[in-house]
Amino acid sequence: MPDIFRIFASELSPYSVKVRSYFRFKDLPHEWIIRAPSNMDTFRAYAKLPLVPLVITPDDEGWQDSTPIIERLEAAHPEPVLEPSDPTLAFLSALIEEYADEWLNKPMFHLRWKEEADQISASRRLAVLHMDASPDMLDDVAAKVRQRMVPRVSFVGSSPQTAPLIEQSLERVLAILESHFANHAYLFGGRLCLGDLGLFAQLFQISTDPTPGAMMRERAPGVMAWIESLLTPAPGGAFAAWDDLAPTLRPLLVDEIAGLFLPWSVANAAAIEAGDETFSVDLADGPFSQTPQKYHARSLAEIRRKYAAAANPDLDAILEETGCLGYL
Repeated sequence: MPDIFRIFASELSPYSVKVRSYFRFKDLPHEWIIRAPSNMDTFRAYAKLPLVPLVITPDDEGWQDSTPIIERLEAAHPEPVLEPSDPTLAFLSALIEEYADEWLNKPMFHLRWKEEADQISASRRLAVLHMDASPDMLDDVAAKVRQRMVPRVSFVGSSPQTAPLIEQSLERVLAILESHFANHAYLFGGRLCLGDLGLFAQLFQISTDPTPGAMMRERAPGVMAWIESLLTPAPGGAFAAWDDLAPTLRPLLVDEIAGLFLPWSVANAAAIEAGDETFSVDLADGPFSQTPQKYHARSLAEIRRKYAAAANPDLDAILEETGCLGYL
């Protein structure tokens, strides 16, 4: 299959489904391969990190990390257009995707392993999909997965102290997007952008877990319809102007990105530079503490690089007015 991309992935990985939706949007030929013991030798031969997704290209290269994967493919396959030609909107799309990847992952992981019903659901799905658990071994394998994964919520900063802040953040995002999608098919109007893919990846996963999924279906039917459309996104439509988007999209920048994500990201990077084992930062919704994560610091440096490349008076005015500029 020389012209086929192979995607080693997981249905329970937000970054895997994000890449899959991009491939479907671009109509790129690909094979979706659930990583499992039977194909682990192939995975390890190409993967630098034990993480999905892994894309093996027709040229026999292994690519990892969802955003760089999409950026490399976008350079080679510019049609149909993914990002607005306006550098201001293109940067805002990248910023929202960054927020989704690095912050919205917190409620996704926190809620997946918080309640017993969700722990059982996720652990059984992981056991079947990735460990080839037979019916007679399913309960035992799932119990081991659950035992291993529940303590790991601390990696995203989940704790009894931070749980209310994390859950409030998700509830606010859903309310913002529910209002926004009442008038827009996608984040930036009538056409898919990178920011859509980032938000979709996390919210789709949350929607598959019993407890938060039920909450989403009750409170955010418009978001659920948007998620469904992102499973196989179609080209078409046009990007809207910022003035048309701002009334319902501005709160995402103000309350979530400037209020939570960027100050957390800057504090995380400072903690890594200082060699601190933990850090605490006062966010708009209250204090937040966790172990610093090196990848997030690299990610902050990358979004700052993208800002420097895109900086212009219109963009700076939006970022200043929403409280984002000082962090970038």
